[in-house]
Amino acid sequence: MHDFLASVNRQAAARTVQSLTSAPARLLEQPRIGERLEEFDPREVRRILVGHYEMSTIYVLRLWHTRESR
Repeated sequence: MHDFLASVNRQAAARTVQSLTSAPARLLEQPRIGERLEEFDPREVRRILVGHYEMSTIYVLRLWHTRESR
């Protein structure tokens, strides 16, 4: 994505990549942001849009029980 956008505007390319890579981190702070997708009930799955882009895959790196002290 960066290479594609950088050919037109290098600063916009950097901002776009930064926005896309930081968006999943916001889930740690605000796990209920974004549109809730009802078709996945009872699981609480949400859609997060970044600009005109949508991430289709987020890799979960770790899980823990909510009763753990973290």
